[in-house]
Amino acid sequence: MSAQLHLMKLCVGAEGPEDLAHWQRRFGDGHAVHVTRMWPKREEELLAGGSIFWVFKGVMLARQRIIRLDEHFHEDGIRRCALILDRDLVPVTAVPRRPFQGWRYLQAGDAPADMPRGREGDEILPPQMAAALAEMGLV
Repeated sequence: MSAQLHLMKLCVGAEGPEDLAHWQRRFGDGHAVHVTRMWPKREEELLAGGSIFWVFKGVMLARQRIIRLDEHFHEDGIRRCALILDRDLVPVTAVPRRPFQGWRYLQAGDAPADMPRGREGDEILPPQMAAALAEMGLV
């Protein structure tokens, strides 16, 4: 990951990355899309290779590369930001995160590393277990 800036977002309602991937597949085969109320002010930095890091039940477990930002108008006529994402959900080393609203910027140096090669197919731990192991420094 060469970007200096990423986004971090809670994935509310999904049990884990596989659940998110299943939900995203319901909307077709193209890029994944996530609509957010606020437009990132640091768009240029995000589009220089940034990703959105997903937090599931208090644990950051996966990321998706941000391809572009599109304008999206909902039925209420309010302009929103559609994050156009690579379909691939890349597993990352588990990092516990406290709840927050909306999304947050995440500096590249603070982003968790992708899972090591050869472990991409490993079964993902349940978020509570991953959080406990991360707190002990074991993942």
